[in-house]
Amino acid sequence: MIDLPLSALEVAMVEAGKPATETLRDSAEFAQELDRLGYHRLWYAEHHHSPAIGPFPPVVLTAHTAATTSAIRLGSGGVMAPNHAPITVAEQFSTLAALHPDRIDLGIGRGPGTFDEGTARALRRGADPATDDEYRADVAATLDYLLSEVDLGHLPEPWLLASSTAGAALAGSLGLPIAFAHHIRPDNTLEGLERYRKEFTPSRWSERPRVLVCVETFCAETEEAAVRLSGPMDVIKAGLLQGRGDNAFPTPETAARHEFTDQERGALAAFRAHQALGTPETVVRQLGQLAEATGADELMLVTPVYLLRDRVRSFRLIRDHIDQAKG
Repeated sequence: MIDLPLSALEVAMVEAGKPATETLRDSAEFAQELDRLGYHRLWYAEHHHSPAIGPFPPVVLTAHTAATTSAIRLGSGGVMAPNHAPITVAEQFSTLAALHPDRIDLGIGRGPGTFDEGTARALRRGADPATDDEYRADVAATLDYLLSEVDLGHLPEPWLLASSTAGAALAGSLGLPIAFAHHIRPDNTLEGLERYRKEFTPSRWSERPRVLVCVETFCAETEEAAVRLSGPMDVIKAGLLQGRGDNAFPTPETAARHEFTDQERGALAAFRAHQALGTPETVVRQLGQLAEATGADELMLVTPVYLLRDRVRSFRLIRDHIDQAKG
């Protein structure tokens, strides 16, 4: 049984055949539903120039959602440090923390947030990708600016996103809580978390290692229905395996007709081994096993499915099953 906080990552999928404005509307409704269901936090990912994922800045979505919810923690998962001036990030999230005390998180990541090289260079005003030293300096500067800005009485809670041992080591050396992207690089999870705990140095941000693990999760009344929900994301992943990020987020019906190569099927099967997928009983068991294997303090679920009602149902089924088991 799971006895730790459950949270959610919002990647704001733009569904094929629908305008992006519907994604924004659905995102707001999704946050309100999670707030009612008692999920701990909701983070927004930064993405650019993708037909499948909306280009909605995490700071804007966080501000909007904080005004329409009451208890759930909100923030970035994450803001991509190479794309932004550290002082700007610090000012934005410090202001949010002052407006919504004890509810704002600042998750910082390294990736460009895009699969398009031209867009990545535009975000950095033509500069090359950040080196390890530049990234560390950006993160450190952001933390320094959080402490040196005008005292607004509250600070956002900083986290470092990682999917590699190098990122995990950086989180540990800076004394930050870590959010590990198990949904992206599951083969790195155990080694990365071991490195994080080994390198951890207590700081004013955290006195001990704190681990959040993000896992791709699809829950439905039957396993067949859960597999169907996961189909659209399989199509997106197949494109990424070919170095292409230009696929729209398809309907389940379109995904069911998609013909995968043998190589793609093998890669998707490997990913599926690390998902939580199936009925509520199966998903909760899988989440519990992941929590035990990683020693996670918190699990964050990312559920990229086509319809809002199916996404909300997935989160509700999981919460209901856990509550019923607790009696």
